[in-house]
Amino acid sequence: MNVCVYCSSSDDIDREYLEIAAEVGAELARRGHTLVSGGGSVSCMGAVARAARAGGARTVGVIPRALIEWEVSDTESDEMIVTETMRERKGVMDARSDAFLALSGGLGTLEELLEIWVAAVLGMHDKPIVVLDPTGLFAHLRLQVDELVRRGFVRPRARDAIWWAESVPVAFDILAASHRRPPAIPGGPTVAERIEGE
Repeated sequence: MNVCVYCSSSDDIDREYLEIAAEVGAELARRGHTLVSGGGSVSCMGAVARAARAGGARTVGVIPRALIEWEVSDTESDEMIVTETMRERKGVMDARSDAFLALSGGLGTLEELLEIWVAAVLGMHDKPIVVLDPTGLFAHLRLQVDELVRRGFVRPRARDAIWWAESVPVAFDILAASHRRPPAIPGGPTVAERIEGE
C-alpha cells in the first residue's frame, strides 16, 4: 500500500513522539509499504521518512512551494512533489494514497484528519483511516465527537468511519485488514461495520 502519514512538523514536542514516528516508519518498511508524507524533514515528519528509508521503503513527499524553506524539505525523498497551495498538497497526498494513518500532531494534522474523515463519510473514498494515539493526546477529540453524536450533530456511522489504535503493529494490522475489503456500497455498511461483522 501507499500509506499517507499525517503527523507533526513541530520541534517543540516530547521525544516520545519522535520515537513513535520512527517506529511507524520502520514498521511501514517492514511490511513493504510506500510512505506518502507532507515532504518535511523535521520533527515527526522527518523521523517517519528517515526510518522508512532506512528499512528500504520508498518515500514520496508532497510540499507547497512556500513551505519548502520553512519546513525544511525532505531532500532525501525518493520522489518530491512541489505544489502551489496547501489544498493542492492535500489533494495530491489523497490521490497518491491507499490508506491514511494519523499520528500525534497539531492543527495541521487535525485539519488533514478531519478532511479525509469527512470525505470518507460522504462516500468520496473508501480508503481506511487509522488514528494512532498511544499517549491519549486525542482523547478529548474522541470525547468531543461522542458528544456531537449524543446531541445529534454527527451520526454514529460517521463517528465509526475511522479506527483508533494504541500501538504501531495494531494500527498497521487494521490498515492491512480493511484495505483488503471490497469498496463500501453507498448507503450500506461502512468498512468498520463489515470487519466487525466478520
